[in-house]
Amino acid sequence: MGGFFGTVSQQPCVADLFYGTDYQSHLGTRRGGMASFSSESGFYRSIHNLENTYFRTRFESELDRFVGNSGIGVISDTDAQPMLINCHLGRFAVVTVARINNIEELAQKMLDEGMHLSEFSSGKINPTELIGLLIVRGKTFVDGIENVFRMVKGSCSLLLLTEDGVIAARDSWGRTPIVVGKKDGAMAVTSESTAFPNLGYDILHYLGPGEIIRIQADGMQQLRKPNKGMQICSFLWVYYGFPTSCYEGRNAEAVRMECGREMGKEDPVEVDCVCGIPDSGLGMAVGYSEGHKVPYARAISKYTPTWPRSFTPANQEMRALVAKMKLIANRDILSGKRMLFCDDSIVRGTQLRDHTEALHALGAKTAHMRIACPPLLYGCPFVNFSASKNEMELITRRIIADFEGDMNKNTAAYAKTDSPEYNRMVDEIAKRLHLDSLKFAKLETLVRAIGLPKERICTHCFDGSSLHTLEQENPSITEQRLDFNKEEENN
Repeated sequence: MGGFFGTVSQQPCVADLFYGTDYQSHLGTRRGGMASFSSESGFYRSIHNLENTYFRTRFESELDRFVGNSGIGVISDTDAQPMLINCHLGRFAVVTVARINNIEELAQKMLDEGMHLSEFSSGKINPTELIGLLIVRGKTFVDGIENVFRMVKGSCSLLLLTEDGVIAARDSWGRTPIVVGKKDGAMAVTSESTAFPNLGYDILHYLGPGEIIRIQADGMQQLRKPNKGMQICSFLWVYYGFPTSCYEGRNAEAVRMECGREMGKEDPVEVDCVCGIPDSGLGMAVGYSEGHKVPYARAISKYTPTWPRSFTPANQEMRALVAKMKLIANRDILSGKRMLFCDDSIVRGTQLRDHTEALHALGAKTAHMRIACPPLLYGCPFVNFSASKNEMELITRRIIADFEGDMNKNTAAYAKTDSPEYNRMVDEIAKRLHLDSLKFAKLETLVRAIGLPKERICTHCFDGSSLHTLEQENPSITEQRLDFNKEEENN
């Protein structure tokens, strides 16, 4: 995934830039970067690898080099950024949260036209440099960003640090969020509103899909109106959003609690207490406890001082080891109890199976599991929220392959809640993970908790439905979106 932060202030901005970027760290663990601008000394940029340490420890020693009143920063799980570019539009730095499915095609097109690509990330094309080159093909920054909207298959939200403020653009379907904040003498823009409270910013505006704005120290200017259609990723509220963050005005933890509360009301299972799997299962467990009228127990704790997130290492074996080591079960709470656990999702199932075996070994009488979202049946082609590289890594697809002889056969039936195929699949997951029972949240429950119309939320990973698929199959939809904004401007 990834997250970014940008600010423009009447005062030196380095403190806000540093801490605001650090508050994106839950969204990525591979690389971090910041760039600042001063009218006297120009641009300064620094990028560090975060795979063996944390953002703060990498950047603290060089903070005095980030001079000036404006800057942008990024935490990324993909490429090294920000990129610095000097072109006919002027000098600027760019950071992105992007997934470019046609990156090789776009790169070859540029090479064929005589352009060159100078940056490589792990021997591969740097997506952020590619986005920068698409932007410089425009007559203006807005025109260049519309090139990105028009040409990229996948998603791309971005920040530009220019000599005249920070430009923010949310991807054309609004798959990932951008929010604007304001305080006396400063403006900021970020992926995660959780960056604002401790820095003194109040939420001013949520960017709409395809909207482009410029912030300066004294305010915000809209450069492009938002598109009508939106498909914001529902997994923001399920998993990768920070509990205190809000998207489209809806708090992540409130959604998780509501999902748990509704599941708890409907669930007939008899248990002694409920426990959340740290961290993203905690809010759901609190809600389930209230809805099911059963005590909440902290039977599993996360050891936070030294263990990073489970997907930090490059290989699956090490990710599984980290996942095992960072969660510590409490024998005194578990022993002899009928336990129910809440978690955000099941992807491969490997980690959960290991946890379940340990819980039984520590004396848990039963281990029931409730999941905050429907089963994951489709890989995400729009954002990088999972380390899974293909759908066969999903436990659901492996089971479908075992049942049907083909992992792609009859998937719509398996995605339909309470269908015979769905129930058979869920029962098999429970069996393989050594669970006494397993239930997933209904898609309708998740949509109600988020509080947006279904057509404005991307649920592709659960049911295969997405307006984005229509966009990829029919490029004219993109053109119609751009034409709509031009018509609005003319009116």
